[in-house]
Parts: sequence; structure tokens; C-alpha cells
Amino acid sequence: MPSHTKATRSWLFTPGTRPERFEKAEAVGADVLIIDLEDAVAPGDKPDARRTALDWIAANKAGAIDHALRINGLDTAAGIADLDALLAHDAAPDYLVLPKTETSGHIEILDRLLSAADKASRIVGIIESARGLAAINAIAGSSPRLFGLVLGAADMAADLGCETAWDPLASIRSRIVAACALAGVSAIDSPFFDVHDPSGCEAEAAHAVTFGFVGKAAIHPAQIAPINKVLTPTPEAVEKARMILAENAKGVGVVDGQMIDEAVARKARRVLAAAGG
Repeated sequence: MPSHTKATRSWLFTPGTRPERFEKAEAVGADVLIIDLEDAVAPGDKPDARRTALDWIAANKAGAIDHALRINGLDTAAGIADLDALLAHDAAPDYLVLPKTETSGHIEILDRLLSAADKASRIVGIIESARGLAAINAIAGSSPRLFGLVLGAADMAADLGCETAWDPLASIRSRIVAACALAGVSAIDSPFFDVHDPSGCEAEAAHAVTFGFVGKAAIHPAQIAPINKVLTPTPEAVEKARMILAENAKGVGVVDGQMIDEAVARKARRVLAAAGG
């Protein structure tokens, strides 16, 4: 798979039935627009949403913002119809987002089909069930085409019988981040569900960063600015990271009273990568 150099901090879900909103995702600064054919679309509207999404993606090649398509699950008739339509269409989204990812086979099937259709789309799997969590390491390492994994907090909480809150899902987040780190793919946090609380969204995004997440999904344009703010290193953090790497190149050293070793240098490299170099 080709390397990816664009920022992927914020992933904005937009219903496939609302094409007038697609271009607005770029206007609000989202890094990735996810056109949603699953939860945001009523069963009777799925055929029209499918055609609208594919036609729009084909006609609007990605520029400053990448395009993703969330299909329905592979265990549903709608999901099979989504996939069949995509494979036969000129549309080639930057990402294909798969809900209810529960086995490595789900990713492998998509990989083979996309390759046969000569589409370069990367795959993003949503982990939102106990079964998916049980197979998390195999899923994360299943394909070079896999870009990352997203926590589906609402469905995961329903499956586990817990609250859709930070503390009950903290251990789930840690497992997703660890699996992504092991496989070298991106860990993307669940959306924050209160669209009227941007400060709460910012706080949760900041918490996600401390866990190791490198991106966060959003369900409302107002959430993009706080997510991008948190996931963009400050100039002070970038300067300190450069100082750490300069000191590390000399051997063991000290920056701001902190001893510098390779572990600290690795974190500094991640800061610079998040800042775009």
C-alpha cells in the first residue's frame, strides 16, 4: 500500500442521505469525511444513499480532505449490496470503513476484493463487539491494506452491558491501542456523543491522546475544531521534541531536567510525525 502523508486526526461522519453536507466537512477542517451508509441511513433509504455516495466520490476526487465510505456490515444484505456496488463503480474512496469487524477474515475478504477491482482504498475496521475485541490482534495484523481501527463505543457498550462512558470502556481502549501499536496501524477513538458539549469533546480527545490514540471520530462539524486542536502538537511541544532528538543523537542527555533515552526519543518522533515532520 502507498504511504499516507495527510493528517488523519479528525474523521467526520456524515449521512449518505445528505450530500449537501459532504463539502462542508472540508470547510470545517475535518481531515477525513466519512460518508455513512450504515447507522445514519434508514433501511428504505439505503439504495438511494448508496448511489448518491458512490457518484459523489467518483465525481469529487480527494483534495485537502480524504473521503471514506462506511458500508453496512458484511453479515447484512445491505453490506453485500454496498460492496457489490462499490466494486462495480468508478468510485475509489481513500478509505473503506467496515462496521462490526469481528474477524481477520472480514479484512482479508475486503482486501482481496478491492485488489481484484484495482482499487487502492485503505481499510478501517470498527471494533464494536466482544467478539471483535477477542480477535483484535489478528484483525490489526490481517492486511497491509488496513489503515487503522476505530472504537465503536456505543455498540461495544451495548454488547458488554456497560455504560457508554470513559471509565467502563477504558480497558477496551487500551487493548485497541496496544493491538494497533503492535501491528503499526492507527488507533482512532470513538466519537463523543454530546454534540452540544464541545469542551467535553475536547477533554475526551485529550484523554484519548494520553491512551495513545492518534485520531478521533466525530458526529458533528462543531466537534472538529476541538479534536484538531488536541491532536495537533503545540509549537512548544514540537520544539521540545526537536531538542530531545538533537540531544539523543549525542547519546544520553538531559532536556528540561528529564533524562533522554531511546524511549523518550521515540515519543518525540511521534510528536513530530503528528505535527507533519
